[in-house]
Amino acid sequence: MRGMTANIVGFSSAVALLVDGVPTLRGQGFGDSLLGAQSVEVLRGPQSTLYGRNAQAGVISVVTRQPGDAPYALLSAEGGSRRRAVLRADVSRALKPGRAYLGVAGEFMRQDGFIRNLHTGRREDGRQQYNGRLTLRLTPSARTEINLRASARRDDDGASAWGAVAAPRATVRSGWPGSNTSRGHTLSADVTHDFGGGLRLRSITASNVFEDRLQQDTDFMPADLMHVQRQHRFNTLSQELRLQGRSGRGGGWLLGLYADRDRDRLGFVQKTPLALTPTRAWQRGHTLAAFTHWNIPLTGPWTLTLGARIERSRLRFGFENAPAAQTLSQSGTRMSPKVAVQYAARDALLWASVADGLRAAGFNAFAPVQWRSYGPERARSFELGVKGQPGRRLRYTAALYYTRLHNMQVQQMGAPGQVFITNAASATSRGAELEAEWLPARSWLVQAGVALNRTRFGHFSDGANRYDGHHNPMTPAATAHLGLRYDPGPWYAQMRLSAIRRIWLDAANLHYQSGHALLDLSAGWRMGRTEISAWVRNAGNRRHDARGFPFANIVIYSPPRELGLRVIWRL
Repeated sequence: MRGMTANIVGFSSAVALLVDGVPTLRGQGFGDSLLGAQSVEVLRGPQSTLYGRNAQAGVISVVTRQPGDAPYALLSAEGGSRRRAVLRADVSRALKPGRAYLGVAGEFMRQDGFIRNLHTGRREDGRQQYNGRLTLRLTPSARTEINLRASARRDDDGASAWGAVAAPRATVRSGWPGSNTSRGHTLSADVTHDFGGGLRLRSITASNVFEDRLQQDTDFMPADLMHVQRQHRFNTLSQELRLQGRSGRGGGWLLGLYADRDRDRLGFVQKTPLALTPTRAWQRGHTLAAFTHWNIPLTGPWTLTLGARIERSRLRFGFENAPAAQTLSQSGTRMSPKVAVQYAARDALLWASVADGLRAAGFNAFAPVQWRSYGPERARSFELGVKGQPGRRLRYTAALYYTRLHNMQVQQMGAPGQVFITNAASATSRGAELEAEWLPARSWLVQAGVALNRTRFGHFSDGANRYDGHHNPMTPAATAHLGLRYDPGPWYAQMRLSAIRRIWLDAANLHYQSGHALLDLSAGWRMGRTEISAWVRNAGNRRHDARGFPFANIVIYSPPRELGLRVIWRL
């Protein structure tokens, strides 16, 4: 987001994902299917004064539907290309009207792969996934609400969509079977009490466990010459307290406390023609943070926003069965402030802000000893923005930003297959964003957006190689989307065109994914409680393979065009 990226081997994300207030702190676990989602909010730029942790580049906040007094049911079935089948259910009802409510949601998805294994005759990359969520909502009084939630996810997938650069497209000859059998579960207690007068306290206690299990052939040949295996277990216990209040003339404030405890186990196996190298390690972490955010009305249309966050973290690392004397640790205390000014015009809100962001330090379990640890990455972001609604038919948001990244966490490679994180770079990121929603006529809706970004290294040394001035990998220079919907009722039709410029895949800027545009189409008909729709994804069947990632001999294949039919029934 905004030119800031996070490598999966760093075990720390640049963007915070919150589902009903529960944080997911690393890339593992970001594959949420949005089952039962009621709203999705995306906040760009550092948000450290508003949320618990890892909000350096922004926040994605997902809120699921709450059960209430009225019975609710949504059932759907879907079929599509490559024997795709999806079943979803989201139901709720009152156990005791006005006091207790129960909600249950579940999803099953399966689909055959598109990559042919010429050695076994099978499709390599089939997918099968299960998701479920249980919500018990209690309202013991008019001012107190308790939400107890349990969710689980399981993947029973085939190999990754990888192949050899020199092989015919979408084919492998692997003798080593690939699989992804990752799974996770979350338990949370979300309690809110309204004291009256605009004063409200919210407590979110959560346990988040994710097991990342993957094995992947990397030579793509019948003989087992090279493969990798991953078996990580991440266990995070978190607690967040948020006290919010209102002040005079429309102002407001937030005081927050956040604490978490990580208990992680890391396992990795690398097979090469010369050796089989297993690594097993553990990692323990504690974070304690206090944050505050104040909106202070000034004279007339002006508002001043002040915020700050202070965070104390401690991390310990060691290898399984290694002497205690070899345990490594690092700790630190850091401050992240924010200052913003807003001006409320008649039909628009303008703002200017300066905010700091922080990404946590960590350890490299699978790196040479001299690169075992890396420090926190800091960001300072400057932003100018405006959003408005001139009339009833148009809404828009626009922003300009400039971000300086210090002690940048970047990926380095000590040997083929050996990837680790260091603070070997600095960078600047600058860009512009525009989003708009327009109602040109009755039954018509137009949504459009464009984002421009230029993120370049100030300095970056990777051994004898220097990448000063190069593009930061995984950050496209431009993205855009255009959506058009016509809904006169009872039928509707819509299209969405999304485009992205070339993405560099490595710091040397040698390998890239070509720029491309994808067109998605759908149309449907409503008949009372039933809705039938048909859809096409990637209607132009455009290929956008990523060649040379994660290693120079590997290509990640893009999926072909897909067609499907969906039936939805609502109570």
